[in-house]
Amino acid sequence: MSPSSPPPLSWAVFICISFLALMISPSAALTCSSQTFTHNQVYSNCLDLPYLSSYLHFSYNSSNTTLSIAFIATPSKSGGWIAWAINPKATGMAGSQSLVGYKNSTTGTVQVHTYDISSYSSIVAKDLSFEVWDKTAESRRDGSLAIFAKIKVPADLAASGKINQVWQVGPSVGTDARLDKHAFAVSNLQSKGTLDLKSGQSSTSSGGDDRLKKKNIHGILNAVSWGILFPLGAIIARYIRTFESADPAWFYLHAFCQVSAYAIGVAGWGTGLKLGSESSGITYSTHRNIGIALFVLATVQIFALFIRPKKDHKYRFYWNVYHHSFGYAILVLGIFNVFKGINILKPEDKWKTAYMIVIIALGGISLLLEAITWVVVLKRKSRKSTKPCDGYNNGQS
Repeated sequence: MSPSSPPPLSWAVFICISFLALMISPSAALTCSSQTFTHNQVYSNCLDLPYLSSYLHFSYNSSNTTLSIAFIATPSKSGGWIAWAINPKATGMAGSQSLVGYKNSTTGTVQVHTYDISSYSSIVAKDLSFEVWDKTAESRRDGSLAIFAKIKVPADLAASGKINQVWQVGPSVGTDARLDKHAFAVSNLQSKGTLDLKSGQSSTSSGGDDRLKKKNIHGILNAVSWGILFPLGAIIARYIRTFESADPAWFYLHAFCQVSAYAIGVAGWGTGLKLGSESSGITYSTHRNIGIALFVLATVQIFALFIRPKKDHKYRFYWNVYHHSFGYAILVLGIFNVFKGINILKPEDKWKTAYMIVIIALGGISLLLEAITWVVVLKRKSRKSTKPCDGYNNGQS
């Protein structure tokens, strides 16, 4: 790199646009229509369920109110379980009548059992409130499990033509067929909806969709601000100012990145507070506390622009210590909290991979510029150290 290299602002634009493009890219194409089964079962309808990478195949015979289903999902961990349920009276997990499939650790065969989820604290294997028969299951090549069953739809639900469905995946099965607790990420909490038996369509509650949208906005804003723009601004301040020809352009680029990051970060922080106030009983203490600390540190840091002493001022050294200390603290906490947020939101793997690529790229650029900066600085010092030898008494004092 040289003083004539393109300004680092192009990096910011490229990285931000690339990241946002990945975040809003269209979802993967539907896959349930291409799925087949070992015994070549055929169903009238198939749905790509919106959460937990799950799929439902079903046929409904209205003359005898029989529902035939095949539910496919992948346990959250090897040896885990999958479940599909009908909730006769509510929309959530509590009160649902569940079909649960998992691989027997001793025999290696996949089993199906019925569970009455009368409450979150009472999950027991027992007969359901409606008739179920032909319960079977199979393990698939991609690691997923499939549950098959025929269900006698209760008269009141058959009359309406709609049922409340709930689906879930879990990590493991304990002794006595006890299901170990599933995760409580957004995808787990929103894996429910209404299944229209006549039209073959499924819908999720608009409230859940709106809430997920808010969480996505919160995640994007904070990833761009604390996770990308702040590190980029720090890179500009540390390395670009080394080149004399970049002064004062580096300062304005640095200030632009940090002020923009602060504004976007405050917006993301505000959406986080709003989500927290709407999520009674769901607390992510570490993520929340780091978010508050980032807001405080960044607010104090922004004031550094207004109290910056001149370079030759006697307090400039102390200002530098404060400015640099706060800056590096924000840098480390910001990236760490973005990963905490990703683990909470649990988006598809490609989003986490995309952010990791951005951070690795910024880290690689930093290492390269660090080496170049040391070369430039050492050469500059070398030139200065030889100047007294040129002309003044042949270098003799």
